[in-house]
Amino acid sequence: MSQGYAIELYFDPAMENQVLGAWNLLAHRQISTHLIEIKSRPHITLFSCPLIDPLKLENIVKTMSYNAAVPISFTSIGTIPDDRNVLFFALTPSMALLQFHSQLCDALKKEGFEIGEDYRPGSWIPYCLVAEQVPKAQMTEAFTVLRDVKLPYYGYAMDIGLVEFSPVRKLYSTMLGTKDEE
Repeated sequence: MSQGYAIELYFDPAMENQVLGAWNLLAHRQISTHLIEIKSRPHITLFSCPLIDPLKLENIVKTMSYNAAVPISFTSIGTIPDDRNVLFFALTPSMALLQFHSQLCDALKKEGFEIGEDYRPGSWIPYCLVAEQVPKAQMTEAFTVLRDVKLPYYGYAMDIGLVEFSPVRKLYSTMLGTKDEE
């Protein structure tokens, strides 16, 4: 049963492989395999919402695909103070990323979507999950493992997609900088 939908940005192959390397390192150390198990893909979540009509979201994603690839830089490791026990690579948001996100939010509002506080321009914090559901007793070890990852990572967000979760199921994705002909 679906918990909701998300619009996500995906990375160039080199950056995606660097993130997957961190996922695999944590899995190998038996710290966290959750993102692998739910068949997630390294990404930045631009918007998430509970059950709605995904076709309206797909049309917005198609419109956003006209934008060029967006430069991305992961510069630090962080966590969120909640019970999901997540670790992430934090971004230094470029002006291009912030403008892309703002443009998406404008398109969502135009179609009548309510944007939650976590995804509103000005309060949205972009990040890429590297672990979720880390046992509390292993959070310190997970930080230590990730601290040895050689940040910063530089690359580009190359694709935009719409997924249903959880588990993750891709509904639509396309490269940025292309005009979708569907």
